[in-house]
Amino acid sequence: MYALYSLLTAAGMVLLSPYFLIRGLIYGKYFGHIRERLGWGFPLELRTRSEERRNEVTIWIHAVSVGEVLAAQPLAIQLKERYRERRLVVSTTTATGQKLASERMQFADAIFYFPLDWRGPVKRALKAVRPAAVIVVETEIWPNFLRECRRSGVPVIFVNGRLSERSFRGFRRAISFSGGALRGFLERILNDAALFLMQGEQDASRLLDLGADAKRVVVAGNLKYDLAGPAESPLSNWLEEELARNHRQPVLLAGSVMANEEIQVVRAFGEVERQFPRALLILAPRKPHRFEEAARIVGDSRRGLVRRSKISLNGAGSTALSSPGSVLLLDSVGELASIYRLADAVFVGGSLVPSGGHNILEAATFGKVPIYGPFMDNFREMAMKFLDADAAIQVNSQEELGDAWIGLLKDDIRAMRMGAAARDLVDRNRGATSRALARIEQIVDASRSPS
Repeated sequence: MYALYSLLTAAGMVLLSPYFLIRGLIYGKYFGHIRERLGWGFPLELRTRSEERRNEVTIWIHAVSVGEVLAAQPLAIQLKERYRERRLVVSTTTATGQKLASERMQFADAIFYFPLDWRGPVKRALKAVRPAAVIVVETEIWPNFLRECRRSGVPVIFVNGRLSERSFRGFRRAISFSGGALRGFLERILNDAALFLMQGEQDASRLLDLGADAKRVVVAGNLKYDLAGPAESPLSNWLEEELARNHRQPVLLAGSVMANEEIQVVRAFGEVERQFPRALLILAPRKPHRFEEAARIVGDSRRGLVRRSKISLNGAGSTALSSPGSVLLLDSVGELASIYRLADAVFVGGSLVPSGGHNILEAATFGKVPIYGPFMDNFREMAMKFLDADAAIQVNSQEELGDAWIGLLKDDIRAMRMGAAARDLVDRNRGATSRALARIEQIVDASRSPS
């Protein structure tokens, strides 16, 4: 079954290679890290083969992209403090995750790309890293990687695990389509892991239903509740001064917006402008490859466009935000979180289109009322918890988004009450990092680096 899986994934890579080639040529992606993905060309820190380094014990954290890097940061800091004598390395899958990890986890001994899930790249990566334990953020399950870790005696711990209804249905359909043949394979894959620390009871229940051993599944909570409010940044400080100088208010922030949402957000902003002519929209696409398309959409709406990439934060005044109707496009990575504190109303993207939604806690930490659409599959439990506490608003269309923004802007008392409830909900659900750390310590302290 493993051979068939590897064959299918290889065939998929071949079929998709023209797509990756084109995107690589257009956006400069993939080519720069393909050697690392194949298990070669690792950073110098991982290629040092001295006897002293050979005997070092390494903890490997894997965080797929931006969201996982942010969730893993507090845990990574505590692991580094707890195991000062050990190396801590971080891998990501995406370029944006790699960039953010390099910025936020400078304390890591190495940052590199996760290997492709074929036996050769995985074995080369394990030989280079020599981990005593691997910590995977959320639930990115790679059969060959898990198998080779088990064979090498390396425990794999999943933290902040989640399994959305959509993913769960996909697994169930695959099992049914195979006549049940995949169930045994999936059970072997899941039980190659040492431990699953899941976000909620529903996530744990779904994993157990797919065949995970109950002794390996624990509900530990969501690490993202433990994220500290982002510190002020050069951009947030500059923007705060410019907003006051240009008398731009209220400020609407649409964060982590996905394809086909940009135009809906811009149209909803149009409704707000009719009643608040000096309003400013800050539009933050989730994916860098959407920056140009988002700029085109703003331009087509006949609004002034201010691009973050064109702003010089040298302390000098600017007329960029002086004109009513202008939109600030946040075409950068890693600066969104610090901007939430300046917003009067927010929208969390990936939710008006079926993309699974995004993290609402960054807004809530600053006492902002998260507004999101109906497609919150990846954060369903969290989204419902906020709605039940009257700490968030769900909308189903661009018209409802415009109405929700206007409603909060016109009712300061309601906005403050709901924002306080959102912040309180974050505070009451903290603690997942310490629970995860305690479980990880038990396994790491009992493990040894592979020979």
